[in-house]
Amino acid sequence: MLARQMRTTMSQGIAPQRWMRANRTISATLWLTLLSAAAYGQGPAIDPVIVTDRPDVTESSIVVPKGSLQFENGTTWTRDHGQTMLDLPETLVRLGISARSELRIVAPNYLNMLAGSRSELGFGDVTIGMKQQLGPLPGDFDLSVIVALSLPSGAHNVSSHGYDPFIKFPWSKDLKNCWSIGGMESVFLYTVDRRRNLTGESTFYIEKQITKLWDAFAEYAGDYSQRGGSKELAHFGTAYKINPKNQIDLHFGVGVSQVTPGRLFAIGYSFLIDNIWKR
Repeated sequence: MLARQMRTTMSQGIAPQRWMRANRTISATLWLTLLSAAAYGQGPAIDPVIVTDRPDVTESSIVVPKGSLQFENGTTWTRDHGQTMLDLPETLVRLGISARSELRIVAPNYLNMLAGSRSELGFGDVTIGMKQQLGPLPGDFDLSVIVALSLPSGAHNVSSHGYDPFIKFPWSKDLKNCWSIGGMESVFLYTVDRRRNLTGESTFYIEKQITKLWDAFAEYAGDYSQRGGSKELAHFGTAYKINPKNQIDLHFGVGVSQVTPGRLFAIGYSFLIDNIWKR
């Protein structure tokens, strides 16, 4: 979706209401679900290093290690045609349940209107899904598939009021001299004004690993909806690993189509807890 934060504000999962609707913050239900899922696996790979889905729109093409629990969080300020919005904490929880599979929970996000006339305010819907790693493929391409379902659990004026499925195919490839490329093809079936709005999304990024712990990217993301017009985003950002288990990120985006939010600015913090079965 157009920027994880723009995903929250620009389109839910990338559909138009995700721009209007929120989706993430940790709750007691989330923790119970995670504890139940823990029964499916054992220890992770040795000394895993954090690899996140943020801060770009394109999701990571690999899963978190088996037995690891990863939290990805952020806050986004968005300016959209006279409306100013702040959403947080944009929490995505990823639990490695096998060497190639992870459980994903997008906790309800809180959307706060700082300026403007619209009434969207409150917690959005929760999303539950799975990621299956398919790569590496011939040519050293990494590829995964993500399937998920958004549940109508949010506030009345924020929730989609529908059970909204989507599927994503993120891919990536390492190049020479610490460069890499990647992208994602997605299809969303979100509820907008009580009607289904089929939306496709395409993304492409180029990334440079500046140092072992620091990288930067430039990305294009476009949503193409059955109704509501296309939304296109030019997106730039950077991420820095404080240590192998903790990462901070900073990113911003500019809309390049008339119906796209004008600009966004976001920061994030993610952390990895490995070997949780033995804790």
